[in-house]
Amino acid sequence: MAATVLYPRVALIGIGLINSSIARAIKRHGLARSIVACAKSEATRRRATELDLVERTYADPAEAVRDADLVVLGTPVGTFAELGRVIGPALKPGATLTDVGSVKAAVVRDIGPHIPAGVDFVPAHPVAGTEHSGPDAGFAELFEERWCIVTPTASARPEAVERLIGFWRRLGSRVDVMEPAHHDLVLAITSHLPHLIAYNIVGTAKDLESVTEGEVIKYAAGGFRDFTRIAASDPIMWRDVFLNNREAVLEMLGRFNEDLAVLTRAIRSGDGRTLEEFFARTRAIRRGIIDAGQADPEDQKKAR
Repeated sequence: MAATVLYPRVALIGIGLINSSIARAIKRHGLARSIVACAKSEATRRRATELDLVERTYADPAEAVRDADLVVLGTPVGTFAELGRVIGPALKPGATLTDVGSVKAAVVRDIGPHIPAGVDFVPAHPVAGTEHSGPDAGFAELFEERWCIVTPTASARPEAVERLIGFWRRLGSRVDVMEPAHHDLVLAITSHLPHLIAYNIVGTAKDLESVTEGEVIKYAAGGFRDFTRIAASDPIMWRDVFLNNREAVLEMLGRFNEDLAVLTRAIRSGDGRTLEEFFARTRAIRRGIIDAGQADPEDQKKAR
């Protein structure tokens, strides 16, 4: 596909894993003429410049978004209310404001009141990532064949929504559109609860490490290694996710505890049939993820 500029000037607020990957993918596909970024840390700003991710960096988010056609918020969602207050007056008419946060209802709540007339607010969530962070962590292929969920606000113009959908498709994503509250419920079970469980299991293992003299680490099997990978994710980002999606997470956590109680009773009573039936159902879910092409690349290869 020939390169087509979708947004002449793109401003990335935050330049961690996701936004640095966006910068790399924009450059690869020629989707913008100019990319600028904002980061609080001078070291991060310097590194983004050294990596040639952007043409200019700013410490002040209001300066970064001035004259931008697309603004992408890529900081922890707990910062969004203050960011909205700061950048709102600097957004130019006709600009599109979006984000890459893992929750959406709280984003609409915190950002919405600060959006001036003539600016299209179209929240989004690329369901992609690794446990790494910072401008060095990004790569242009991060979004390829991964889903991006777009949750447009009622005031956003249809043409602005379609342009952002086209943007994500050009980055390689599959795109779905949802209501913010439905997004938060879906992600509570597919992403947020697994992270909470991983943090808890790894924390428990850390407590046991002193008792077993390091054997938890020494003999970590594949399942535990997967948990440690998830639990290595950015603690500030995930703190904000749980605090801003608490209702959906608590609902899913309640359902999880009910199912865990069933398994506990089956193990205690020696009910092998219940265990086998439960494991067979969950195995089918894994097969479905692989068939849908949403497993990690190495797992996809093994399944062929």
